[in-house]
Amino acid sequence: MPLPIEMTYRIEPCLLENIPIRMTDLIANLTTSSERIAGRLHPRTAASLAELVQIMNCYYSNLIEGHNTKPRDIERALADDLEKDELRRNFQIEARAHVRLQQTIDRLYAAGNMPEPTSTEFLRWLHKEFYHDAPESMLWIDNGDHGFRMEPGVFRSRPEHNVSVERHIPPDSERVVEFMRYFEQRYRLASMGKGERIIAMAASHHRLAYIHPFPDGNGRVSRLMSHAMGLSAGIGASGLWSVSRGLARGLESRQDYKSKMDYADTPRQVDLDGRGNLSQKVLIEFIHWFLEVCLDQVGFMTGLFEFDRLAERLKAYVESRALKAEAFYILERVLMQGEMSRGEAERITGLKERSARMVLSSLINDGILTSETPKGPVSLHFGSESVEFLFPRLFAEN
Repeated sequence: MPLPIEMTYRIEPCLLENIPIRMTDLIANLTTSSERIAGRLHPRTAASLAELVQIMNCYYSNLIEGHNTKPRDIERALADDLEKDELRRNFQIEARAHVRLQQTIDRLYAAGNMPEPTSTEFLRWLHKEFYHDAPESMLWIDNGDHGFRMEPGVFRSRPEHNVSVERHIPPDSERVVEFMRYFEQRYRLASMGKGERIIAMAASHHRLAYIHPFPDGNGRVSRLMSHAMGLSAGIGASGLWSVSRGLARGLESRQDYKSKMDYADTPRQVDLDGRGNLSQKVLIEFIHWFLEVCLDQVGFMTGLFEFDRLAERLKAYVESRALKAEAFYILERVLMQGEMSRGEAERITGLKERSARMVLSSLINDGILTSETPKGPVSLHFGSESVEFLFPRLFAEN
């Protein structure tokens, strides 16, 4: 029988006492595949692709929330070019916040300064930063006769903050802090091995939503948390794949995510169904599904970013944009070595200096190449103008 919603033990089981063999194999495959995803890509090229994945991650996270913000609109938002229409502008503000937050998470991890992803401090920070630039209309929660303004970074704490999510009734607002302390304790990664961290990434995704600590924005925080946990678990592949794309698309249908999260709310069924309040059998099924989604996405991105295939698509891109054939030699060299000094264009293309400069300029004007300074080395840039051609099915919903 379900426990009273005031007891922190209500979210147990949080982890698995024994890992099923089939899940052990899945963890091993996910670990190996994530280590292989960059393949032969130069780190600078991989970094450019990671920037594209940040936009993709944001796009699919928005899609889960019912907000279809196109990649070019996200790019415009990052350049502070916002729509006049309030609703579309608010979607852009959300998208900008999401991408900038993920960029910060990636930098923290790369610098070795990643906090505990499940700590109350980190989760509050995620929520606060996500809503940092939000207009008042995005902070107002319409709760019938008891509407209120949400305070970014602050857990539910007052009676008017109590909510129901579909069939689920989260813990009472007055007990959220206690639940989140328990959550932090149970999912602390520092004391876990790699396999345990990967399992915790999946299990905590549901349990955080189950607690529903914030009045709004819990889904976005949970997906950013999962991204940070993937990095900390060693399967983040330098940001070259996205769990949000997998959750939005599912394995069988786009309804998978919602139905699996709902199913994971199932109370313990029989004496052999674990020793917690919730069903251990269902938790195992949810974790397995979540990790299969991750593995599916790692496999998809590996194929998309495979060096030879990407080179072939770059060659076809040059033809589609009516650029000179020699432009491909430049793109291939940049793909191989990450960046290229402008002075190399003549040697690589075999053209005379003036013609080589013109070909290089055409690639920069096209947007497929970029440079931090007017005379600095060039590197690949995968923007909205090239992404649909170079990376088919990446934004399939568009």
